[in-house]
Amino acid sequence: MSAVSRAASVKDVAERAGVSLGTVSNVLNRPSLVRESTRAKVEAAIAELGFVRNESARQLRAGRSSVLAYVLLDARNPFFTDVARGIEDATSDAGLSLFMCDSREDAVREAAYLHKLGEQRVQGVLITPVDPTTPLLDELPGRGTPVVLVDRTRELSDWGGCWVTVNDVLGGRLAVEHLLARGHRRIAFIGGPARLGQVRDRRAGAREVFAESGLPAQDLVELATDSLSVEEGRRAAHRLLSMPASERPTAAFCANDLVALGVLQRCIEDGGRVPEDLAIVGYDDIDFAAAAAVPLTSVSQPRYELGYTAARLLIEEQNDPGHAHQQVEFDPRLVARRSTAAG
Repeated sequence: MSAVSRAASVKDVAERAGVSLGTVSNVLNRPSLVRESTRAKVEAAIAELGFVRNESARQLRAGRSSVLAYVLLDARNPFFTDVARGIEDATSDAGLSLFMCDSREDAVREAAYLHKLGEQRVQGVLITPVDPTTPLLDELPGRGTPVVLVDRTRELSDWGGCWVTVNDVLGGRLAVEHLLARGHRRIAFIGGPARLGQVRDRRAGAREVFAESGLPAQDLVELATDSLSVEEGRRAAHRLLSMPASERPTAAFCANDLVALGVLQRCIEDGGRVPEDLAIVGYDDIDFAAAAAVPLTSVSQPRYELGYTAARLLIEEQNDPGHAHQQVEFDPRLVARRSTAAG
């Protein structure tokens, strides 16, 4: 049985180059302090031995990690993977690494990740939390690890950190204003669970527009779902299409695009026409929205910019003792496509 080869160490490099351990350390960390001829010998020894520095050990000695973490809410939702792209690019631009965790909308799983990240002493944590009010979000900053909320907010009276979010009340208004302008007067709001702040805000925007229009409040038909998924959208569509024709909404505003795609699928499968029988508006404007069988009208969020901005704020907080916490809110915009077009 052959023995497993031992990785080359700093001591091996020093012996091969005929220099001290301190000289090898300077070549790795402060090369300008080493004469060019000596530096060349050490670099040749590194190449010959295939030496790879132990970055984890170096960071542990320095008491500072070069890793950020993003705890995302649901990796199955393309919205969060687009946000993660922005975070990853900002992290890479800063010469840092990124570790991603998927809480799967599970508060217990999220808590376990936050505990592990604290143990690993990551440089900072970005998180789209299951519940933004959880005390767990205060523990890491209290131990010197900054936290930035992504696509979530918190009362400023009990949160001293940064967040980056989108004005979802405005998004809800844009969706329903668009449907009213298309002539619809009985509209379904489909989405849930209500514990998600984004769902509540999007519904609030829809309610505001209905109240201002003078239409009866009951003509905004609210169909709650257990999650923001395609399957839940399909189930909600079945309930909607089972209503008597005289009570059935002619349009649906869905709390995200996955729900909207489920509604669209079920409507077409049941012989319905979109938008003639049911106009549909989604939310997020993920890539699948434009590629749907009937291209989906959607409220677009700057997903990449959300992530990039949040990561930049986290990096600035870690690097600048005078960093001023910021709460950044982007405005959404409506992208109209065939799912709400006339005829």
